[in-house]
Amino acid sequence: MADVEKIQQEIQQPLIKPKEISSSDGRNQDKNDGGHPWMVYLSTFVAVCGSYEFGACAGYSSPTQSAITAELGLSTAEFSLFGSILTFGAMIGAITSGPIADFIGRKWAMRVYSAFCVGGWLSIYFSEGSLALDVGRLSGGYGMGAFSYVVPVYIAEIAPVNLRGALTTLNQVMICTGVSVAFIVGIVLPWRALALTGIIPCAVLLSGLFFIPESPRWLAKIGAKKEFVAALQKLRGKDADITHEADEIQNYIEELEQLPKASMFDLFQKRYIRSVTIGVGLMVFQQFGGINGICFYVSNIFEMAGFSPSIGTIIYALLQVVVTTIGATLIDKAGRKPLLLVSAVGLVVGCILTAIAFYLKAHELSEKASAVLAVTGILVYISAFSAGMGAVPWVVMSEIFPINVKGVAGSLATLVNWFGAWAISYTFNFLMEWSSCGTFILYAAINAAAIVFIVMVVPETKGRTLEQIQTDINA
Repeated sequence: MADVEKIQQEIQQPLIKPKEISSSDGRNQDKNDGGHPWMVYLSTFVAVCGSYEFGACAGYSSPTQSAITAELGLSTAEFSLFGSILTFGAMIGAITSGPIADFIGRKWAMRVYSAFCVGGWLSIYFSEGSLALDVGRLSGGYGMGAFSYVVPVYIAEIAPVNLRGALTTLNQVMICTGVSVAFIVGIVLPWRALALTGIIPCAVLLSGLFFIPESPRWLAKIGAKKEFVAALQKLRGKDADITHEADEIQNYIEELEQLPKASMFDLFQKRYIRSVTIGVGLMVFQQFGGINGICFYVSNIFEMAGFSPSIGTIIYALLQVVVTTIGATLIDKAGRKPLLLVSAVGLVVGCILTAIAFYLKAHELSEKASAVLAVTGILVYISAFSAGMGAVPWVVMSEIFPINVKGVAGSLATLVNWFGAWAISYTFNFLMEWSSCGTFILYAAINAAAIVFIVMVVPETKGRTLEQIQTDINA
């Protein structure tokens, strides 16, 4: 009888046994063996076309300002509205992105947002006045704001533990790439032709969505068990054993299903307040540290400092892509928290150097030193931001919220992010008129506060499943 029981136990074991690896908190977790994550790579590539579209929208207005205003006879106020209305569309997209993605799924949500972007570019291309320009910009902003939520969430939900950080960081890499390409190509192409190039990433995204699976976690959430297993198997490889991962996801979903449907007010319950504080707090510090004021007006900053605006902008554009890419390769090795800390310290240093430069210029102490310090400070700032604070808050945001509140919580965090983007870009010129040195001292103080917040509040999520992260944070 003992031999029979032993044989029965062996038969019940999976043919491919998963290897055990230790997570960062000392617990064991399974790692799929026998499969290859090529479908994860393909799915990520398709999704980050939405991130590239984000960057293309954000970078469009800078190289086209003089050409559009000259051809259509727009005033400075009219073009300013064209540029800033993008953030209003993005805020609307942020509010609606979570509920839409939860209701129709991640893939269909990306299709909807792509349609808004395509419509926006076509409206800009055929525009003969400010109204069509503004409608197109608003439509593109809506798609951009929605992509800023759904892309990192989709990648986090499909990626295995050991690849999740790096793959999610590609969201920021592609945003930077889209901005940089728009800056550089916009020097050569007419503004209408540049608008048509914005349709290309949408076309790739819409085509690619036919070949990649839906998020397994979303399928599990809506009760589509067969589709859930099929999607997870497709992502992990046909020979991979997904038993443990599927059971862990399914058990976690069943626990969440016992909870009532979450609303925005539910986010402030005790069980969710820590994850909301982390997600929203990181978005606040990411934006109010000054990034959009510096990004939108970097040419003016270089010009005020006595440095070539065109050369400085090209260096700025290329540097952010290179450093963000390096950060993507380090995030699953160094961890989220160390990158955030190094980044925040670099932001403080960059702001202080720039503040000193403008202090010297205002008091006519050393014009040459002022220019060198300003350029150095801005390049240190963008390098530091690209290394951590640009990408990592989106990675952490995609990891910390339980799936039953991910829609409303993600929408809240994304809305806060876009409100901060608008507030900083709107107030930057007023602050610079008040005191250019004081502006950067203020940003340095906010980034110093970010260091304290990261040390005291933000957890390390490297090497842990989403279910483990969310259970610990929201326990």
